[in-house]
Amino acid sequence: MTADFAPRYYKIEQSLRARIRDLNPHDMLPSETALCQEFSVSRMTVRAAVQRLEADGLIYREPGRGTFVAEPAPYRQVVNLSNFSAEMRRRGRTPSSHVLTARVRLATDTEHRRLGIDPGAEVVELRRIRLADDTPIADEHSILHGDLAAVLESDLTTSSLHEQLRALGRVPYTGTSVIRAEAADRTTARALGIRTGAPVLVEERIILDQDNNPIEMTTSRYASDRYALEAAFTVAVPADTPTR
Repeated sequence: MTADFAPRYYKIEQSLRARIRDLNPHDMLPSETALCQEFSVSRMTVRAAVQRLEADGLIYREPGRGTFVAEPAPYRQVVNLSNFSAEMRRRGRTPSSHVLTARVRLATDTEHRRLGIDPGAEVVELRRIRLADDTPIADEHSILHGDLAAVLESDLTTSSLHEQLRALGRVPYTGTSVIRAEAADRTTARALGIRTGAPVLVEERIILDQDNNPIEMTTSRYASDRYALEAAFTVAVPADTPTR
């Protein structure tokens, strides 16, 4: 799907993302009323765009005052499903990608099982090196449902994969991830510009769309000295611990 056929809220969202990149933290954005007039759309359409920006942590709202540009987050919080491009923009960095693989092929047995697709079905395979200010951050390998092959028509060197999925009407909504550490093999080390055997942070994700259907499985290997995850937690208290 091209940008001409994207939902109207998506076009507004992309326009606001571009503005935010040129603003400073805590700068005020136009009100919903002003945006409705500017784009000639309903308040519901504007609100859908603004909610996407808020979910990505790019803005914050203060009742009675307005909507403001958020401070860049130092780390990605584990509880947030945040695409790499939006995350780097929040940090004030310019995201891009070097595409190594972009093709449609038959799914493996593991991909059948994890994406809930039929044997013999096709998948979209993407492998990209994700960069921030031209510095390699992650070696990312993604598998998508075969019916999302239209993403291959987009410029995946500068655009966000999740933005393209939203334009196709498949909104990445929730998911699960497993995080572990491993030593970089020769392929990953070469791609990230680190030594073979250096520690990398590995995140394996399954992402579901707005209808709770699996649409993406991704394995990302991050250079451990260039990326970090932040986790918030509560301390579990054993049942037999006395309380005061």
